Amino acid sequence: MFSWKKTLSVALPTAALSLAMLVYGADTGTPAKKESPVDLTLSTLDSKKVHLKDLRGEPVVLNLWATWCGPCREEMPMMVEAEKLWGQKGVAFIAASLDDGKTKKNIPAFVNEFHVTFPIWTGATGDDLAKLRLGEAVPDTAFLDAEGIVFARVLGEIRRPELDERLTWVTGDRTAPAPTARVVHLDK
Repeated sequence: MFSWKKTLSVALPTAALSLAMLVYGADTGTPAKKESPVDLTLSTLDSKKVHLKDLRGEPVVLNLWATWCGPCREEMPMMVEAEKLWGQKGVAFIAASLDDGKTKKNIPAFVNEFHVTFPIWTGATGDDLAKLRLGEAVPDTAFLDAEGIVFARVLGEIRRPELDERLTWVTGDRTAPAPTARVVHLDK
């Protein structure tokens, strides 16, 4: 015997679950919306405007950091070493500083202390972190493919195996499954 009450008690929760999965991005069996290329406009240490979009055509490691950030100080030597290897393989490394007017003066000493040879960009803000869908703290690292699309994010201090895994994938034939798209290493 057909019962509307019984049908609604099954249909409504199923519809609500489907709506929730659509709204919150759960896997519904349909392909996820592809991300769009990102761009940032920042400055070099000598105040020239630079654009992230100008690096299209090569994979990019965009590391957001600040001189006053303890984990950034721990992470930077690893980034410097990784750039020596991966830079030779066509990967661009960019260190985008969130230092403000009060602490920006500390950037040259930081760069010298850690022997950073890849580009240092200044003027990054919390809005840039949000635009890149990163956290509210630094360090954070976004990995962009040659089209300028962020394919992975690491919030907090990245580990070398995580960096190498993502760069091996993006510089390889990309037939293997992509690495985890979002890794979080922040204290709660």
